[in-house]
Amino acid sequence: MRRLFILLGFWAILRPAQASIDDAIASALSAIDQYVKQGYIVRDDEWGGDLGLREQKAIPHTLFKGNDYWFCIGSDVENARVAIHLYDSRGKLAESESWQRGRFAGARVLPVGTGTYYIIVEVTGSPKERTTWAMVYAYK
Repeated sequence: MRRLFILLGFWAILRPAQASIDDAIASALSAIDQYVKQGYIVRDDEWGGDLGLREQKAIPHTLFKGNDYWFCIGSDVENARVAIHLYDSRGKLAESESWQRGRFAGARVLPVGTGTYYIIVEVTGSPKERTTWAMVYAYK
């Protein structure tokens, strides 16, 4: 019986963290919705986690020449500021346009060649020590 209580205690501690990731994913999906209305198809791939202020995360991803991609990041922290940028395998900025609005940001890339690109996500401002974020993408 004691093990059950310990297990339930751990579950209660971990549950709010999962809800926060789910909320961040919902934020990212709401940011990309404007592109869905333009005919972009959202992939089931999603990335997320938490970052400290000015901490960056690099996400390698294969993109295909001829496709048009939008990557969007969102946070569930109301006063957070996030950024997203895309680089090619040589470290050259590859995005054709980008935007940032508080806890939402997006970047578009039209790859000149098929290959590995790096999506850099960053928390640029936040009232919290660690800020939950999530990223999704769409293409056409």
